[in-house]
Amino acid sequence: MGRDTYDWDESDVRIRPNKKGTRPRTKDRPAYEDAVIGRIVTVDRGRYTAILDEDSPDERVVVAARARELRRSPVVPGDFVALVGDTSGSPDGLARLVRIQDRRTLLRRSADDTDPVERVVVANADQLVVVVAAANPEPRIGFIDRALAAAYDAGIEPILCITKADVKDPAALLENYRHLDLEVVVSRSAGDGATGIDARSADGLSARLEAGAVGELHRLLAGRVSVVLGHSGVGKSTLVNALTGAQRATGGVNAVTGRGRHTSSSALALRVADAPPGTWIIDTPGIRSFGLALVDPDNILQSFPDLLPASANCPRGCTHAADAAGCALDAWASRPEAGPAGAARLASLRRLLGAEDKVDSKQLGTV
Repeated sequence: MGRDTYDWDESDVRIRPNKKGTRPRTKDRPAYEDAVIGRIVTVDRGRYTAILDEDSPDERVVVAARARELRRSPVVPGDFVALVGDTSGSPDGLARLVRIQDRRTLLRRSADDTDPVERVVVANADQLVVVVAAANPEPRIGFIDRALAAAYDAGIEPILCITKADVKDPAALLENYRHLDLEVVVSRSAGDGATGIDARSADGLSARLEAGAVGELHRLLAGRVSVVLGHSGVGKSTLVNALTGAQRATGGVNAVTGRGRHTSSSALALRVADAPPGTWIIDTPGIRSFGLALVDPDNILQSFPDLLPASANCPRGCTHAADAAGCALDAWASRPEAGPAGAARLASLRRLLGAEDKVDSKQLGTV
């Protein structure tokens, strides 16, 4: 009998199961309509701590793990998230974080001005408190300007807080920002006979801050969510402790490098003491760089409102570099109304725009 005359029967053929056969054939995900919404207050090694039913008798703290489908989505303090599972707040309970709610604002940075990778700092903040010391460590103009540019780009209102003003007069530093509609708070250590607030920390250190500066910050923060940003050693955590009654570890400045020691290892949202509901302050780890690769150059220029009117006289497509033909900003910097800081303001803008050939780390504000 020829091969073609066989009646083949494949009913006994065993098919190996497809490992992907149990996976959903759609990208649709459950709606989790029974999920509860909470505010993320801290993130630590894959665990997310959230406050549920905030400012109510049922308020509780819940720890959650992120659902697998959110593994590539950063969750940061300030985020509102949807939680399912054990949301009772029991000590051993673990909820599941299944959705990130729409964000009102998002403060982000990059590692440097060429790195396209987004690094989210906080979400849903109303204000950014940029903290610098008048001395020890020396203030970095580049860092302040970068933080202001990022805040304006994110739609967040900036506040400049200068600490250690008893060590050095900050007048020269403030000259750079006299043209800006910018809230400025100057903080000093409380001397003998001055009314002060004792800010104690977990490492046993303490500092007395003048009550006036702490009270001014308290007024500016009331009813809002504020994030505090600054280099290590500038007194950022000391201010947070004074405002919240917390005991975040504080640190000094390395006598050799002039740089601060990192004392806050993770961002943490804390309630401001004796403040209206909804008043939060988010303390962030001290950072050494604040890249603006994700900020549109036009928005960087918008963060220099003193230079903005003069830029209208520049030719179309002007890069505002020092050698740019017809750039009107050099003429502006030489005018009396630009003040003694005019040239420095222009140089800072050009550094942020990448319009200078050589930029060292101090100019970038990365140290």
